[in-house]
Amino acid sequence: MTESHPSPMPSRFSWTQAALVLIAGFAIMRIVALAISPVSLYQDESQYWVWSRHFDWGYYSKPPMIAWLIALSTQLVGDSDFAIRLPAPLLHTGTAIFLMLGARTLWDERAGFWAATLYLTLPAIWVSGFVISTDALLFCAWSGGLYALLRLRNDGGWWSAAGLGLALGFGFLSKYAMIYFLVSTGLAIVFDRPTRDALLGLKGVLALAIFTTLLAPNMAWNAANDFATVTHTAANANWGGDLFHFAEMSEFLLAQLGVFGPITLGVLITVFWLTLGRFFRVDADQRLLVLYSVPPLVVVALQAFISRAHANWAAATYVSGTLLVIGFLLRGATWRRWALFGSIGLHSALGLLVVAVAGSPALVEVMGLGDATKRIRAWDETADAIVEAANADDYAVIVFDDRNAFHQMQRYAPELEGRMAMWLRLAGPANHAEDVWPLSEDQDGRLLIVSNRPREVARLREDFIQFEPVGELAIELDDGFTRDFSLWTAQGHQRVARDEAYEIRWREHDEADTTTPLRGYSGEDE
Repeated sequence: MTESHPSPMPSRFSWTQAALVLIAGFAIMRIVALAISPVSLYQDESQYWVWSRHFDWGYYSKPPMIAWLIALSTQLVGDSDFAIRLPAPLLHTGTAIFLMLGARTLWDERAGFWAATLYLTLPAIWVSGFVISTDALLFCAWSGGLYALLRLRNDGGWWSAAGLGLALGFGFLSKYAMIYFLVSTGLAIVFDRPTRDALLGLKGVLALAIFTTLLAPNMAWNAANDFATVTHTAANANWGGDLFHFAEMSEFLLAQLGVFGPITLGVLITVFWLTLGRFFRVDADQRLLVLYSVPPLVVVALQAFISRAHANWAAATYVSGTLLVIGFLLRGATWRRWALFGSIGLHSALGLLVVAVAGSPALVEVMGLGDATKRIRAWDETADAIVEAANADDYAVIVFDDRNAFHQMQRYAPELEGRMAMWLRLAGPANHAEDVWPLSEDQDGRLLIVSNRPREVARLREDFIQFEPVGELAIELDDGFTRDFSLWTAQGHQRVARDEAYEIRWREHDEADTTTPLRGYSGEDE
């Protein structure tokens, strides 16, 4: 992996200049696309925006960085959906730059150009580039930390050590999956002498000091809030149910084809296999990149086997993985370059199709993809319909059984602020909405129940003295799909104890019910 990759460019235009032009072009394209996008915020994006209105050192299910960035963006650009999402393409721009610099440190400028190009055209990045998510922050911190480490291994100075500490700190303030970076660093100290020499000294102490200083306020917040974020993370792992699921693990692994691309994933797995097969004989740089790629993928694949895992939970693998693939495809037989060019072309075609589908309801209908876009359509219309229902009578509180709809109404129905509450399905709160806005145990007056979960209606009815239907809403979406709500008026909130007998009774009820749609309760699942 230390071989050079000679390929002449005109002397007046270097590979680095070409990379910067490409990176800037992608950033401008994505920002313009965001500015004209008709797509509503996804429910998690609305939740992050809700967090951003109140500064804190942590939030129910995530560290604080995403809320801070949204707050900064909306203060500078205005409180629009565009401003909420604006940090996403900027963060991916930062990641592409760090990967370019990392590849240039490992090899040469040509490798830096292709590393940036491959990253910006990955299937997952075509989607993530238009969505504000914690993954975008994680990628930027991970790539920045990796670049700082590579500099340190090459006799980098104190600024490189400080950069590593900053990347670690900001990474953990963005997403706790940054812990894989620490795991990889521990492995690198054991198996990579340059890393060991760089970190087991005063520069390593500086990096650690900066990291712990940045992380300390968030840890203090967690301690003061019963470690809410840690508890949520453990709940997401879902180890309390039936264990060992071959189907879940297979589904997770197949989903990685859509995250990293079929050819590039095949190349990455090949490099893993070749490296692990002769671990102590391969080039030290290649071994290091494998150490920073394998842990997230292995751990999350095991998590999927034990319980479940979403496709993006191992996304950190593909930051270092991008460099591994570039190092492999830019040397050796000519077919490798064609594999690289083909992958970039395929990813770009698929990415442009995704962007076109998201922006064109007509194209969604032609392709029959209404199920894929139903969560990002017509939230303004949904808000108008719910506001009209809320104003139809003298309701004291508007109650929701779905945290997704609740957060979307916080964003798109500001006139309902202060009038909304969440019904609690479990003994205690299972998401941010239930934690901060629970329906009071002694709530008086007439309530409007807005139910988005048919299976919960029977449970809802049991918690009130009076409970009567008042209508239904069906919001038209793409391709004949609708967003459906049932409306109920209720009084006399008397919450039934959520004890073991309650759960057994309703579990038996669900098993016997073969007619009600299965869309039941879920907590936060990000």
